[in-house]
Amino acid sequence: MPINQPSNQIKLTNISVIACYKNKVQEWRNGVETSLDDVLQISNVFVNVSKGEVAKSNDLQKAFGTTSVDDVVKEILKKGEVQVGEKERDHDLSSLRKEIATLVAEKCVDPATQRPYPVGMIEKAMAEAGVSVKTGKNAKSQVSETLRLIQSGSKLPIQRARMRIRVVVPAVDGERLGEQIKSSAEQLEREEKAEMWEYTMLIDPAQFKTLTDLLQKECKGKGRLETLTFAATADNQ
Repeated sequence: MPINQPSNQIKLTNISVIACYKNKVQEWRNGVETSLDDVLQISNVFVNVSKGEVAKSNDLQKAFGTTSVDDVVKEILKKGEVQVGEKERDHDLSSLRKEIATLVAEKCVDPATQRPYPVGMIEKAMAEAGVSVKTGKNAKSQVSETLRLIQSGSKLPIQRARMRIRVVVPAVDGERLGEQIKSSAEQLEREEKAEMWEYTMLIDPAQFKTLTDLLQKECKGKGRLETLTFAATADNQ
C-alpha cells in the first residue's frame, strides 16, 4: 500500500532507503542526537519509500551482512547520501540565495554614490546575471563569484565597499614608505607628519593584506594598520 512521500530520504545502496529528518541526520553524525526515533520518520528500511516496499531480510543480509534493521539503519545514517525532497530543496536554495544577496549588499556599494543597495536589488541583479547558487557551499564562499557575475552579467553598477583605514608608521619609515603606502589608496583623506606619520585613506579591501604585509616586513612591529569603517555604511564626507 502506498504511503505519503517523506520530505527527505537517505540512501546507501540501491535497496536501502530510509525516511529521515535532514537536520537530525547531521546531528546524529555529529553525536548530538542519539535517539533513532527522533531521526527517522519511519523506522524501517525500504527499496522504495513512496510505494512502501520494505527491503527483504535476505537483501539486507547480502548488502550489510546482517538482518538487524537497527544496525542497517545506523550504517545508512553513517554513510548514506541524504536525498532532499523537492519542496525542501527549493526552500533551501531560496534561503541560500537570500543569504548570499544579503552578504553582497553588506559588502558592496553603488560606485557613484558609495551607498549600499537594498537586498532586493541585489537579488534582481543575481537573476539578471544568471547566478546559480551551489548548495554544497556556504553563502560566504560564494560572495566573490556572485559579485563577479553581477558585474559582468547585469546592468547594476556595483563594486566592493571601500575600507576606511588609518596607517601609522614612525617618521623614518614614513619617509621611505610614504609614497608606497599612498599608492594603495583610492582616496587619501588625511595625512599628518610628526613623530609618527599617519595616513587616513579609502582603499579597496584587496589592498588591506598588501599594506599589512608591507608594514610587517618594513616596520619591524613599529607600524600599525587600523580599520575605521567600511564606506558602505558611512556618510559621504
